[in-house]
Amino acid sequence: MADGLPTEFDVVIIGTGLPESILAAACSRSGQRVLHIDSRSYYGGNWASFTFSGLLSWLKEYQQNSDIGDKSTATWQDLIHETEEAITLHRKDETIQHTEVFCYVRQDMDDNIEEIDDLQKNPSLVTSGTLSKLLDSACLSEEMHSLYGTSHGISAKEIPKNDGEILLEVTGIEESQVKEKYYGDKTCIHTFADGDKDENKPIVEDNTDLPKRNRITYSQLVKEGRKFNIDLVSKLLYSQGLLIDLLIKSNVSRYAEFKNVTRILTFREGKVEQVPCSRADVFNNKELTMVEKRMLMKFLTFCLDYEQHPDEYQDFTQCSFSEYLKTKKLTPNLQHFVLHSIAMTESSCTTIDGLKATKNFLQCLGRFGNTPFLFPLYGQGEIPQCFCRMCAVFGGIYCLRHKVQCLVVDKESGRCKAIIDHFGQRINAKYFIVEDSYLSEETCSNVQYKQISRAVLITDQSVLKTDSDQHISILIVPPAEPGMCAVRVTELCSSTMTCMKDTHLVHLTCSSSKTAREDLESVVKKLFTPYAETEIDREELTKPRLLWALYFNMRDSSGISRSSYSGLPSNVYVCSGPDCALGNEHAVKQAETLFQEIFPGEEFCPPPPNPEDIVFDGDDKQPEAPGTNNIIMAKLESSE
Repeated sequence: MADGLPTEFDVVIIGTGLPESILAAACSRSGQRVLHIDSRSYYGGNWASFTFSGLLSWLKEYQQNSDIGDKSTATWQDLIHETEEAITLHRKDETIQHTEVFCYVRQDMDDNIEEIDDLQKNPSLVTSGTLSKLLDSACLSEEMHSLYGTSHGISAKEIPKNDGEILLEVTGIEESQVKEKYYGDKTCIHTFADGDKDENKPIVEDNTDLPKRNRITYSQLVKEGRKFNIDLVSKLLYSQGLLIDLLIKSNVSRYAEFKNVTRILTFREGKVEQVPCSRADVFNNKELTMVEKRMLMKFLTFCLDYEQHPDEYQDFTQCSFSEYLKTKKLTPNLQHFVLHSIAMTESSCTTIDGLKATKNFLQCLGRFGNTPFLFPLYGQGEIPQCFCRMCAVFGGIYCLRHKVQCLVVDKESGRCKAIIDHFGQRINAKYFIVEDSYLSEETCSNVQYKQISRAVLITDQSVLKTDSDQHISILIVPPAEPGMCAVRVTELCSSTMTCMKDTHLVHLTCSSSKTAREDLESVVKKLFTPYAETEIDREELTKPRLLWALYFNMRDSSGISRSSYSGLPSNVYVCSGPDCALGNEHAVKQAETLFQEIFPGEEFCPPPPNPEDIVFDGDDKQPEAPGTNNIIMAKLESSE
């Protein structure tokens, strides 16, 4: 139980988001005594993934503006000595705003869910009061993802096959108790490609007629809610990015499984098209002329080593990347592809930033497939849990639903000495790492936050229909007006284990200028049509039908410097929440930077030792490798 926790640690980490979880793993791996706690009932914070019913419960908590510290009964003021002072922590998580839910599917008449009549008569905004009733009646009792979320993953050794696939070797299976989502006793995996066996088998339909649509109801979404894993933050992993490198180096990748993104799409002249990325894609593309193909390959070849040819771009360093592309004699078609689907930058970005982004994209091609991206099966929320698991393997202690009331600061030294939790227990440590959402309004009084606009959609088919419905696609929709932001669309299929069969899960993301619905609704209308039992417009029928939608704004604290926070002791370090970028580079850089500040000279997340190198005191028996069953069971606690 939480009230039986040890009182002395080297590092206390508050919050289980990605940077905090990476830091927890790194500290534990270096031999530090780590306590990792979170007031929430689930891992990941704003990096978490939820089942459908779990997401509804999460929404209910936010729309009721619940106080995450309201059950704290202990009087902590009496535990502060005369030579000390307290820095109170925030009791509310206010990083999510403007949540709006829309439901477009009807409820079966013989199913007993109260609010469905209102939803089917008017598929409009569900107010907080209506949503509360809907959740009380429709939400299933959900157990959040446990720490042991997955069992397989990429290891450091890549094995090419004759057919072009890449086998990613795993040295052993970590658990004997395999959950239903596991794939049995495989000891190696590969990044699944479109048209692969089982769930990836293409489904060929007769496209001469109007597409057949399966009837889907709201009750079906609820009943099959466990098949959804809905990310709060939508990101992909660059195959040559910092996070993949860290997963492989630390061997944390053994706890996760990945699928390569199969399509890069673009939205041009009112329709969705596939973008050629690799050399083979370019020359097989039927939409480009031979001249365009040669122009594109010449420019992409230049971008791979643009630093070696400064004379090609030095005169344009003050120009935008879009202006620079015009000088390269690329057709408007190719300019669009490069800017929005390869560099994936805003039109206003500088020439140097555009060239860097293009080079990064090209360098990531081919490692795991014809696109530069990977997606973790079961959602982005698996990644923080993987690092938490590594921390636990090396002795870290975990407590969810464990609230911290204040930091205790020594007046003379100005350093933080301890925390006081909601049980009134005082826990001492040398270093403290805090997710920024826990900091009080007083501490953050000088901070100016950015916002991210997010939408999560459940649809009945892909935005670009092909013979297979098992594609992972990324689409950049350019801004409709100058000065607005492009919208990133990520479409996930059922084989990613994030949505049920015959549906797709679609994430939309952009930097906020207004509320999420105001920023994103126009793009949603371009790509999808609301579900209806009777459809008349033939053109609208060819679009994917929108079954359910959620809009919300998320706080982006990634650009905040430490000096912006008021009165923080020198041994208290702050981790930010998710940023708006596609990759996870900022979180990894932040974790490594903070780790080197706290423990200069220590290696950041080194590989685990070989089994034969581990020796227990007084025990001559060779132990099993870290991560196997006998070691993995230790030091996981969850306070009640």
